[in-house]
Amino acid sequence: MTPFDDIRDYVAIPRVSSLKLSPDGSRLVSVVQALNPDGTSYGTALWAIPLDAEPYRLTRSAKGEAAAEFTAAGDLLFTSARPDPTTEDGDGETAALWLLPAAGGEARRVAERPGGIGAFRTAGDTVVFASDVLDGDEADEAERRKARKDAGISAILHESYPVRSWDHDLGPGRPRLFAGRLGPDGLEQVRELTPDPGEALREADFALTPDGRTVITTWRPPLPAGERRAELVAIDVESGERRPLFADEGHDFTGPLAVSPDGARIACVRERIAAPDLPTRAELWIGDLASGQARAYAPDLASPMDVVWAPDSSSVYVAADHQGRRPVFRVPLDGEASRLTADDAAYLALNVSADGASLYALRSGIALAPGPARIDVTGEITDLPSPAPRPEVPGTLTEVTATADDGVTVRGWLVLPEGAGAADPAPLLLWIHGGPVASWNDWQWRWQAWIMAAHGYAVLMPDPALSTGYGQGMIDRGWGDWGPRTMADLDAIVDAALARDDLDAARTAAMGGSFGGYMANWIAGHSDRYRAIVTHASLWHLDQFAGTTDGAMFWQREFGPPGAERYSLLSPHLALDKITTPMLVIHGDKDYRVPIGEALRLWWDLRRTGVESKFLYFPDENHWILKPGNVVAWYETVLAFLGHHVLGQEWKRPESVA
Repeated sequence: MTPFDDIRDYVAIPRVSSLKLSPDGSRLVSVVQALNPDGTSYGTALWAIPLDAEPYRLTRSAKGEAAAEFTAAGDLLFTSARPDPTTEDGDGETAALWLLPAAGGEARRVAERPGGIGAFRTAGDTVVFASDVLDGDEADEAERRKARKDAGISAILHESYPVRSWDHDLGPGRPRLFAGRLGPDGLEQVRELTPDPGEALREADFALTPDGRTVITTWRPPLPAGERRAELVAIDVESGERRPLFADEGHDFTGPLAVSPDGARIACVRERIAAPDLPTRAELWIGDLASGQARAYAPDLASPMDVVWAPDSSSVYVAADHQGRRPVFRVPLDGEASRLTADDAAYLALNVSADGASLYALRSGIALAPGPARIDVTGEITDLPSPAPRPEVPGTLTEVTATADDGVTVRGWLVLPEGAGAADPAPLLLWIHGGPVASWNDWQWRWQAWIMAAHGYAVLMPDPALSTGYGQGMIDRGWGDWGPRTMADLDAIVDAALARDDLDAARTAAMGGSFGGYMANWIAGHSDRYRAIVTHASLWHLDQFAGTTDGAMFWQREFGPPGAERYSLLSPHLALDKITTPMLVIHGDKDYRVPIGEALRLWWDLRRTGVESKFLYFPDENHWILKPGNVVAWYETVLAFLGHHVLGQEWKRPESVA
């Protein structure tokens, strides 16, 4: 038995989600998520990972802790909505900034705001943080928030786009940046750096120079027709003076952001603003903070997922998708990029030791849960003791490749259950990734193929057109051609997989979420090779979706305005009359990325045309299903549905949804 046999055991596995190296290089700190005692929710805590001892827990509170950062003195800053033990203050809703002394002792609250404290950065004794602020006089904000709450007012008047994001409403407050000096009794001399920024700091990523004097932040100026563009600006911490750094009508400049240790340069991502005939393209961009002169580096790397500088400021280390992995690359300022890690893993949360001899990162992969690791600059990799020991997976992992109809190689991962072989071939489940500009290369807490393997399924996880890590051409060939191009790639790699004697070509199913759900719907209307299809958070009626998603401007960059030809060519709903495969539709009501209207329309269309189908609905979930009990219900329902249609088992309604 493994934790993947019973979904209740699976949701109880602790999860390492971040990694920070202390200034003296003696320990790492991680945020660890674990099941709360009630079994219905998750909590978070900070754990120390000494480099010469076993991990131990640092914090305990009902509200949990997040966003850990070390100060120059080695104290640990973090955010939490926990009450202050000395005053019992704290509303349990808004996060404050806390400090845990390096010398030991109780954590103390050092800063709070009526709108809470979000992301923060520290350098020297300077702390810069983001907070949500109501328009108007900042001095009486707490009273105005209370009056609004007491009056039962939830209305928000919008005069710009967007109005919501992912699973939450935007406003009535807007994010601003504040700065202060860390003193013995808390954050002192707190001042606002960005008065009246409008929506410019919405979803901002920012970094602080090592001397604490300058903040580099993304800045989104107001644009006509609902468009958005991300620029990079530098803000003087003392005066609040803001100056443009990188701005281009044809590009966004976004995170991850990293300032060089000498304070001279900034590394970021420059992403081309796409159009129907101009695919998206993201690249590593490094520029001089004084002059603003900048250029692209390592053009063959996919969009960097993480960037950190070498201590001597001569190079950066980048984690980027590559051939179904996410290696670490070294990118010198005066030479060619080279791959540092040669294994099959995916790396994130990069940290570099002060002497430059080692990197520390979270190391994971399709068959490897995230855990801390040390990477020697020679490429040697050592796993470190983890606050959350990795579970053993129930099967094996191998690669599959195929040649598509246009001659391009398509590759993917194949998860095989234990015992699969010519004498007992496993049923095949095609699992299509979301994005679509993404890759199957990392451990998935949400899309867990090993649960399916524990129940006897082989899982094919391909990277078709639009996948990252295969060069710009892989994205270009699928741009604006989602259904036909992607399906041709999927057909090719499924054919290659089914040529194996350990897979059963007569028992197959397909599933996916988000873009993967779109493709599940597309396949349903254009193929009858699968016995069952599971479609999660899926796009169904593209014209309807285009104006109701939370970021319509990004969608229209690829497909054009509503009514453009691509909607009629690529909308899955237009093949409704061809669907004969049984379908399980899954959707959360708090999904603003793909609104619930897509599932409601799909469900009604399937019912009125008599397609055998079921609808698993989550009133309190977003684009993904995250609450432990709902995760159990999700997997149990999917397994029951597939078991009935693929394995020929009698349909039995799962108790979790009864």
